[in-house]
Amino acid sequence: MTANEHVDRAIELAGVGRRFGDGAVAVDALDGINLVVPAGQFVVVLGPSGSGKTTLLNIIAGIDAASRGHVRVAGLDLTSLDRNELAEFRRRHVGFVFQFFNLVPTLSARENVALIAELVDRDVHSESLLDAVGLGDRMDRFPASLSGGEQQRVAIARALAKNPDVLLCDEPTGALDVDTGRRVLGLLRDVNRTEQRTVVVVTHNHAIGHMADRVIRLHGGHIAEDTAIADPLEAEALDW
Repeated sequence: MTANEHVDRAIELAGVGRRFGDGAVAVDALDGINLVVPAGQFVVVLGPSGSGKTTLLNIIAGIDAASRGHVRVAGLDLTSLDRNELAEFRRRHVGFVFQFFNLVPTLSARENVALIAELVDRDVHSESLLDAVGLGDRMDRFPASLSGGEQQRVAIARALAKNPDVLLCDEPTGALDVDTGRRVLGLLRDVNRTEQRTVVVVTHNHAIGHMADRVIRLHGGHIAEDTAIADPLEAEALDW
């Protein structure tokens, strides 16, 4: 396979396992995961607590290391990278959107986005990113004066400041009401469509799967189901 073919496959996992602990108390959070995600696909990963969703996301992000198998993201073999190289990979190639936003409380929305752009040495206009997520008139507000949905949109703008190959979202609507959650999901879908950004959303909310290109269900550290969605719903049509 050529390097270009690898890049066309945004995420590749082959025989990936993640074991925590040793001996009789060892737990396999992931066990033999094989997964290929083409560039530009919108994927929702579903599963109950303890199914391995967050572990899978952390391995794709290079935050955690697989105990076995091979992991390739954005054309890079993560299993061959050292700690410093993994940090550089996370800086350059992955945007992470957390459930609880993780904004710097002493920085304005504009400054939160600018900070990430500075860390990755990108000439990015924070104002344009915040305009794109509908916060052009709120960019000088501090997180405490923004609603939960507005904070999540700042978090998305901050992740996009990296110009990441892959956007990873860990329960991005878990702390939001339904209407705000729909708006945030719609924004993620717009980013996916207009910029051909690969988006992976991890959630326990089965309704979100209806808007995906593909739904992967995890159970006990295994892929129990992998389904292509022929006619995804728009985010505003979701209900839960």
